[in-house]
Amino acid sequence: MALSKINCWEYKKCGREPGGQKADEFGICPAADDTSFNGVNSGKCAGRFCWAVGGTFCSGKIQGTFAEKRDSCLTCDFFCRVQAEEGTANLRRKFLRFVFSNVKSPLLASLNYKHIKKGERFIVQGEIGDTAYIIQRGSCLVIVEKNGLLHPVDHRVEGDVVGMMSILTGEVRNAHVEAETDIEVWCLGKSQFEDISQKDPDMLEFMTEIVADRFDSARPTADRSVGKYIATDIIGRGGYSIVYKGVHAALNMPVAIKMMRHNLAMDTEFLTGFRNEAKIIAGFDHENIINIYDTEERFRTIFIIMEYLEGESLQDMLLRLKSIPVMLAADLLIQVSRGLGYAHSQGIVHRDINPFNLLVQPNNRLKIIDFGLACPIGTDDMHMGGALPYLAPELLEGEPANQQSDIYALGITAYEMVTGARPYPEDSAAALMKIRRTQDIPDPAEKAPELPDALRRFILKACRRDPQKRYRNMSQMADELESATTAISSMS
Repeated sequence: MALSKINCWEYKKCGREPGGQKADEFGICPAADDTSFNGVNSGKCAGRFCWAVGGTFCSGKIQGTFAEKRDSCLTCDFFCRVQAEEGTANLRRKFLRFVFSNVKSPLLASLNYKHIKKGERFIVQGEIGDTAYIIQRGSCLVIVEKNGLLHPVDHRVEGDVVGMMSILTGEVRNAHVEAETDIEVWCLGKSQFEDISQKDPDMLEFMTEIVADRFDSARPTADRSVGKYIATDIIGRGGYSIVYKGVHAALNMPVAIKMMRHNLAMDTEFLTGFRNEAKIIAGFDHENIINIYDTEERFRTIFIIMEYLEGESLQDMLLRLKSIPVMLAADLLIQVSRGLGYAHSQGIVHRDINPFNLLVQPNNRLKIIDFGLACPIGTDDMHMGGALPYLAPELLEGEPANQQSDIYALGITAYEMVTGARPYPEDSAAALMKIRRTQDIPDPAEKAPELPDALRRFILKACRRDPQKRYRNMSQMADELESATTAISSMS
């Protein structure tokens, strides 16, 4: 283990980590147990953020809140160690490094200096912000206030910038920021930043990437007003979007709010695709496809307002159950087939069918979600789209997506549902693409010997390499699945 990544319980040898020698006597330390802190200062749980976590075990006793123990923590040798390491960690993300390595940057001549005393709250959650602060020396703590409680969520040190989100997006401050130590900062006003961004596009791109990254925290987030809606908690993350649980402020109606990541909102192609996703699904009306209510464009990005669904993704169900019982698998596959058949009848192919994009509600009703890669049938946009293990062989040859490619993706999903694994080895993307083009999938009965023959034949047909040998359309696929279900029922 690299010394620079050591966690507090490893350094202090307190024995209160899960399975530790003192865990039974004193309980498991919050700094070794709360996984929402994963990644903060590149540590596990709060293991490199322990001074901001209440109830830790230090100096032979259980500590109080982060505010109560702050002074003693600031003199702790572990705190000093992390402080020093973070000052040089991830230099690519350090704002000062970017500025001073870019000798042409107009920012160099526009910064104002300020000294902030230890314990001072210099950014207040909920206020309108017009200044960002670049840390020259010292450190500060980012704290979200929610439901009357204070939640430390992050730590900023030398070279970092705080308060940038409000400057960039125009939103109110989304957290408090307090000086842990005396700190020296350079102040950057909103008007200064906007002027610099026009003259230095690289600066705008750099800051947007930092802001997009900071939206990804697993810690509690402040409520955000998005037009008529309030976003409350992050419930999902993807490569190009973050999904919040939210509510319609006037109607008190629960919603899900899908936000495009700010750095991708600067990309015209991604922006167009995100808008198209909303337009495509907004016209749909099917019980197995998620409903779209509204869109909002603000804060330098786009929000898609959708129905809020309780349940779990099919991927999470597979992780929990290892494989899906045959009758349930058949029922879920019928629902996907009906939903996709409706989309195809509207001239749209999904292009990204896989267990992550199928949500199973508590009553086993299924919804197809994430139409971010959807397009009109037969569109040749030079992008394969979708997750590689589910791509049809013809897509790997550069053919446009159509109904048969969605059928193939659903066939691979069906194989995974009943066997608990995907059909091809995936150690090498190149090898996976080659074998997909040259071999049909192995018989699923090899991994699931008790698989009914009707479902086995269904999977093999859906996954034929030759699209002409697959099902003609989703309706035929759903009808055959229903026949298979009847056959399976009669045998039981």
